[in-house]
Amino acid sequence: MILNRLFLAILLATGAHGCRAETQNVASPSAAIAPSGLDVVTLEVRGSDSSHAFRVEIARTPEEQEKGMMFRDSMGADDGMIFPFPSPRPARFWMKNTMIPLDLIFIREDGTIARIAVNAEPYSLAGIESGEPVAAVLEIAGGRSVELGIVEGDRVVWPGGPVG
Repeated sequence: MILNRLFLAILLATGAHGCRAETQNVASPSAAIAPSGLDVVTLEVRGSDSSHAFRVEIARTPEEQEKGMMFRDSMGADDGMIFPFPSPRPARFWMKNTMIPLDLIFIREDGTIARIAVNAEPYSLAGIESGEPVAAVLEIAGGRSVELGIVEGDRVVWPGGPVG
């Protein structure tokens, strides 16, 4: 138990985040509440000639971000989770206890997509890094970014987000 807490403290201190989320709810007026207890908002990814809306849970706290999508066995095609950070920073995620493949979309402070990690492998402990400081990370169903033609440079907008 002590080793587990020490490991979690080291992960949080080094900026490693799981692909997971749950906990205290800080509701916003435009948000619904998911079964997980997290706020849910509509997020839009805007490309040069198209846009697509997702229904996303907001993982705000370190505890919510640590759990993220852990232990979930499915995700709707237009569902997701957003991990906003208080200020831009390099981000590192992993797939520990995450049962489904995910696309991780790393979002710059101006709302543009810096990097997309497509079909992250379930249960993998390999780090998935942003490659530069980012303001948020969006997780959607694995392969969905390719299906929709979402690419680096597209813009992500949500209430309370970098440009939302």
